[in-house]
Amino acid sequence: MAGPVIAVTDSVFPSLDLAKAALARLNPTFRMAKSSGADDILAVAKDADAILVTYAKLTRDILLQLTKCKAIGRFGLGVDNIDLPTAKEKGIAVNYVPDYCIREVSDHAMALLLSLIRKIPLSNKLVQSGRWEMPAVVPIRRLEGTVLGLLGFGNIPRLVAPKAQAFGMKVIAYDPYAKAELFKAANVESVDFDSMLARSDYISVHAPLLPATRGMLNAAAFAKTKKGVLIVNTARGPLIDEVALCAALDSKQVGGAALDVVTTEPLPKDSPLIGRDNVILTPHTGFYSIEALEELQTKCAADVARVLSGEKAVYPISA
Repeated sequence: MAGPVIAVTDSVFPSLDLAKAALARLNPTFRMAKSSGADDILAVAKDADAILVTYAKLTRDILLQLTKCKAIGRFGLGVDNIDLPTAKEKGIAVNYVPDYCIREVSDHAMALLLSLIRKIPLSNKLVQSGRWEMPAVVPIRRLEGTVLGLLGFGNIPRLVAPKAQAFGMKVIAYDPYAKAELFKAANVESVDFDSMLARSDYISVHAPLLPATRGMLNAAAFAKTKKGVLIVNTARGPLIDEVALCAALDSKQVGGAALDVVTTEPLPKDSPLIGRDNVILTPHTGFYSIEALEELQTKCAADVARVLSGEKAVYPISA
């Protein structure tokens, strides 16, 4: 007997073997979209029973045209590419994998921060070009006793905190939704947004992208920071106003930035962020490890299988 139809809008995986294995008990048929454009998505998903999506946009218009869809599985931990209110309106269950890469992203955030503080990319660039010059990279501050401010205190920053504390940093965090016991258990001080800006030597961004958080690190915010503050972002690019960031870098109000995410990805070749010795850029690789992607495929597809079987998802999300 034929099983459900699973539409795949887009994929970053070498293969979908692990996802297929997690759904195998349902004897499904898979359809892969030719592109992540709306027409190509609808060509495979309009009468599908479920959708597996990575970065493709599942807009209200697309969701309203689905006739049989019961489940959407997002290969990732953010769901800003899915119109959640419309999915809820149509009774489509949405699941994601909020914990698949928390170790990798927290490691990447610390690697970027340490590289920025110790000016490792700049030092490497100078030596590779034949310049063995310590004066070219000074000053560099001792890590112990400095303050790291975490913008957000979810799963990832709660792993960043002990890693920073191991280097002797004082960790503070702003997250109005995190419970007091989480801060206490991590030995992290809960502060308001302005205090986090004013007290931090370094700010690591870990907030979700919502209308209220878009551009929250803007000109007004940078004006409240310590002069020379260092900024790390491994969350979502639009959380930072990049025009304001570049202006703050030019004025030296911000001493440097390390970004794994930017507002427009891939980063435009004419971006004013490029070519700065005090800016480190990585191509949205913070989430990646072989093990993380294996976990992501399996957990996401397994939850879709549960929903299609009338069971409860392990990682559901609601609008």
